[in-house]
Amino acid sequence: MAPDVAQVIKHNRTLLYRHIATRLALSVALFAVPFVAHLVGYDAALPAFGVPAALFVLIFLALRLRHGSRLRVCEKVLRTYPLEYRTRVSKKASEWKYIGNVHTVRLSVRGQHGAPSLRALNASTVRRWPKGAEEGGAWFAGDPAFGGVMIVPVSNDMLFVQPADWEKYEQERSQADPQRRVLAEQAGISRLLEKEPHILVGG
Repeated sequence: MAPDVAQVIKHNRTLLYRHIATRLALSVALFAVPFVAHLVGYDAALPAFGVPAALFVLIFLALRLRHGSRLRVCEKVLRTYPLEYRTRVSKKASEWKYIGNVHTVRLSVRGQHGAPSLRALNASTVRRWPKGAEEGGAWFAGDPAFGGVMIVPVSNDMLFVQPADWEKYEQERSQADPQRRVLAEQAGISRLLEKEPHILVGG
């Protein structure tokens, strides 16, 4: 049975809001460190580092929300494409990025070959790989050449996916029939959305 899309979106939105709330609370606590230290008469330089640490947490959170949260795109995909069950989920690799942990996966049906490699990013900004994904299969909505959504039924975790080698499918996308291109536009996946921000560290 296909998952309840509304429940899936609610679950992932709750995880996203929890992530935001935790980071904001941490930032407030770090901002408060120098003032609390001053009130108790602790005049060492160490508490002063709380302010730049708090700013770092806020900047990092902003980057994650701008570049790493794909919840809104996932909602559009699920409104545009039907869910299809994939019996086999194979995780090939995981890579730490500012936008989140990017997993390389294959979604296929047992007995079939040639499934494309996809880059998967958790829609709620959670970095961990979903529990049970490789044991129980997953649901997919989208177009493999453009991207889509992977839902793990065991946990209701939702991942935004796009071709791992975007350029490889450029010809297929450009030659796709008009209806297929229109659907990709409506879902917001006609262009590559999965990009790591350029961050300069040091001078």
